[in-house]
Amino acid sequence: MTQKKLLVVAFSAIVLISNNVQGQSKLQTIFKKITTTTKPGTSKTTTTTTTTTTSATAKPTTTEIGLGIKEALEIGTSRGADLLSAKDGFLGNLAVKILFPPEAQKVEKTLRTLGLGSLADNVITSMNRAAEDAAKEAKPIFISAIKQMTITDATNILLGNQNSATEYFKRTTTSQLMDKFKPVIAASLSKVGATKYWGDATTQYNRLPMVTRVNTDLSDYATQKAIDGMFIQVAQEELTIRNNLGARSSTLLQKVFGYADKIK
Repeated sequence: MTQKKLLVVAFSAIVLISNNVQGQSKLQTIFKKITTTTKPGTSKTTTTTTTTTTSATAKPTTTEIGLGIKEALEIGTSRGADLLSAKDGFLGNLAVKILFPPEAQKVEKTLRTLGLGSLADNVITSMNRAAEDAAKEAKPIFISAIKQMTITDATNILLGNQNSATEYFKRTTTSQLMDKFKPVIAASLSKVGATKYWGDATTQYNRLPMVTRVNTDLSDYATQKAIDGMFIQVAQEELTIRNNLGARSSTLLQKVFGYADKIK
């Protein structure tokens, strides 16, 4: 009985309010508040999410592709150079560790057989230490190549093969890396005694009867292997950026590489 009375009173109040302008205004205000109130998880939240998703998957402009590729490659090459220039960056990484030249592997085997394994180890260690010293010179060379990259280069890298960026760097930086690496490696080999170790090793080997003499230029060999190792590391960093979503550390990288994922 009480509820019915309350309903009657409420209805009467609505009728009275609706009969005057001020009442109508209040009533409209009430209805606006009711209709615009949104609970958590309703259409308003859904609309925001949809907008964000659309923005993240939208096709990037050519400018965004250029900037995104340059950002990604600068991160990747800088990280690669830092890793290889650290102590044991070459020596402790089996993918890039510099070993005896192929034509001199018989030298290493013979030295170890004769109990001169420490001499062979010294040669290997010194070559890798020299490469680690040289790797410090790589970063500015890569950064310069990235800055000179055109929009076409960037687009080809983004939509190309998994190693497109690495191949671009091989084309644009190899000669510069050779020029920079060789004097550093030569000085480093001399500093750590590699030239002497190598000279001692080859001398010992060349004295043996019935062997083919070895005259490998250790500096040239170590320089080429250091550059090869640098590109191996760059290729690894490129794969990480392309395939690891967690490596896409900015909205731009997510947009650019997300677009590449979508169309491939």
